[in-house]
Amino acid sequence: MSNVIRPCRGVFAPSRLAVILGVVIACAVASDQARAQAASPAAPPPASAAAPFTSDRLSVEVVGQGPDVILIPGLASSREVWRTTADRLKATHRVHLVQLAGFAGEPWTHGNGAFVQPEVDELARYIREARLDRPAVIGHSMGGLSGLLLAQQQPDLVGRVMTVDSLPFYSAMFGPTATAESAKPFADQAANMILSADTASFRTQQEATAQALSRTASEQARIVAWSLATDRHAMASAMKDVMTTDARPGLATMTTPVTALYAADADGGAPAAVADAMWTREYAALPGVTLIRVDGSRHFIMADQPERFAELVEAFLAK
Repeated sequence: MSNVIRPCRGVFAPSRLAVILGVVIACAVASDQARAQAASPAAPPPASAAAPFTSDRLSVEVVGQGPDVILIPGLASSREVWRTTADRLKATHRVHLVQLAGFAGEPWTHGNGAFVQPEVDELARYIREARLDRPAVIGHSMGGLSGLLLAQQQPDLVGRVMTVDSLPFYSAMFGPTATAESAKPFADQAANMILSADTASFRTQQEATAQALSRTASEQARIVAWSLATDRHAMASAMKDVMTTDARPGLATMTTPVTALYAADADGGAPAAVADAMWTREYAALPGVTLIRVDGSRHFIMADQPERFAELVEAFLAK
């Protein structure tokens, strides 16, 4: 998540957060036959047609046909983090690839304003306006937090949620007694560091963080490129929100099925025992949660263990 403040090596690399929505718009072309029948009443548009969705918080690319699946990337990430997953799923599912405003080169117009809750609100609006029927939601890092909040706030809109290396309260990584209030000074510090770093220092930070977030060299390069293309104000705002947003109080009353994947890596990532303890503790209040550890992986599980990740997504969607 954060590219600035990191827990101790061997415990947890910070998560990355992020979400954008877009939509495919169809065009109608008048034909000679239609002009010849101009005197007759025009046929009404299909009842199922949805109006084009526009938002300054996110965009969505839609591919494939079938049951709906929404894929939400994490902080400073591009929707391309999901491309391999989308390519696998599009033969059997309609996949909605979200891109969050301000991340990976997308425009940002909200200064230092709130990030997470407004994009969650826009995700809910997208589901309604696109007339999706209780889609599955898969979110990485901040995207997983967004999926949890969406299911808590709008339970009738979401069929099931998968979080990918995402805790319901990010700052719990800094200690079991952490609260949203106690995390606020550190969140402000993280945001200020993002905004104040010169270009060279920022690149160095991103390169170091990328190595902690993925074992895969090609993914590390993409993480750095996306971060450098991200609006600093968007990144800082998202970081503050993630560090001070605690979704744990809403877990006990959730009725949406949740699967939580988490990473463990004996070589530079989270040791398995530490990861098990953290995820078990932080999701303890969620009834029926399915916790699955993915070994040999850092934060970007879909890149570090692609075949295992594909199997887990397929099983999740088959439930």
